[in-house]
Amino acid sequence: VLCDEPILDIIQGRHPVVEEQLAQENIHPFVPNDTQLDASKGQRLQLVTGPNMAGKSTFLRQTALIVILAQIGAFVPAQKAHIGWVDRLFSRVGASDDLARGRSTFMVEMVEAAAILHQATPRSLVILDELGRGTATYDGMSLAWASIEHLHDVNGCRGLIATHYHELARLVEKLSGLGCLTLKVKEWKDNVV
Repeated sequence: VLCDEPILDIIQGRHPVVEEQLAQENIHPFVPNDTQLDASKGQRLQLVTGPNMAGKSTFLRQTALIVILAQIGAFVPAQKAHIGWVDRLFSRVGASDDLARGRSTFMVEMVEAAAILHQATPRSLVILDELGRGTATYDGMSLAWASIEHLHDVNGCRGLIATHYHELARLVEKLSGLGCLTLKVKEWKDNVV
C-alpha cells in the first residue's frame, strides 16, 4: 500500500538479490526482517547496531530496494508493506576513495553526507552505513552524532543509520523521533547465522 503519510512499515521484508544468491549457493535461507519508521508514532529514524556480519548493511539496502520497487509498481519482496511516498532516497554506504579527483575515503564520505544533510526533506528516506568510519573514532562518532541530530531536528526525514558507535544509542533519550534496533547473530552447527 502506498500512501501520503510519512510511514514505512514493512513486514517480513527480504533483500531479493541476497535471498536469490543464498538459494543458488544452497546456504541457509534468507531471514526476513521488519522495518518500521512511522513519524506519527515518533520513530522516523532508527539507529541500527549489531556485530559485523549481522546483516546491518543488508537490512538498510533491502529497505531502500523495497521502497524503490514499491514506487515503480514492481513486486515487493515482503509479506506486507505500507509505504508513504518518498521524494528522494539518499544513501551513504560503502567505503571507497576517488583518487582521480584527489579525494580520500573520508573526503568522499563527508561530501556525500553533506549533500544528504543539505537536500533531504521530510518525505525523503536516508540510509547511512557506518557514517564516520573513515576517520579517528572520536571524530567519527562526533560527526555521526551531529548528522543524526541534524536529520532529526532539521531535515525531519525517515532513515536508518547503521553504526558500531554504541555511544550513539544515548541519542534515543534525547531525540523523540529516534529508535534503536539491534541485529543479532546465532551460531548454528559451526556456522554463524
